[in-house]
Amino acid sequence: MSALRDDRRADTDRFYGLLDELAERLGGPRLLRDCTQDTGWPQYGVEFFLENGQVRAGEDRLRVVRVGSHALRATSQATFWSRLAQHRGPVGGAKAGVGNHRGSIFRQHVGSALLQTGHWPAEVAESWGQKEVSPPQRVAEYPLEKAVSEHIATMPLLWLEVPDREQRESIRANSIALLSQRTGGIHRTTTGWLGLCAKKREGGNLWTLEQRPRRRPLRFVFS
Repeated sequence: MSALRDDRRADTDRFYGLLDELAERLGGPRLLRDCTQDTGWPQYGVEFFLENGQVRAGEDRLRVVRVGSHALRATSQATFWSRLAQHRGPVGGAKAGVGNHRGSIFRQHVGSALLQTGHWPAEVAESWGQKEVSPPQRVAEYPLEKAVSEHIATMPLLWLEVPDREQRESIRANSIALLSQRTGGIHRTTTGWLGLCAKKREGGNLWTLEQRPRRRPLRFVFS
């Protein structure tokens, strides 16, 4: 068991070493609140979100709290920026900040956590996450959608350009398998993390549902 733990530690250290190299190459992480389509994004990529207050064990550097991708089906036309914009929500117009959690599971998770930590109308708690709602129910959700947008927009983001669909899925799945505390991940949650309140993902350390390994992590390189 000790040998397995040592291997996990070594793989995790290598992962973050590669991530630190990526951050240097990119000029540091970005905040979605400061970004537009013209900021400069690859057409296809993998997202690595960090979160203020969530640090690596024994260090003061931030840990990854979400790994995601897009266009994992051959028929998908989604670009990397369009996916990020779904997470963040619009920044201008009459509905500035009013994103759509039905188009982003990330937003759904953050919203479900906020529902547990604030005073929100019962009807919003009932409709949140439901596939079909009435126009009045959707309007009632706007304040929570804005709160979700504000939270995600301040989370540091690193990204890796990955044109190949199968490789994007491999990097995403292997990263989750490596980092998840449900599968023995090294860097666990820091006290008070909002994600601990998210519905359907209690006990994990990532903003994702899928935290069961499907293959041996870490067998990929950021290149």
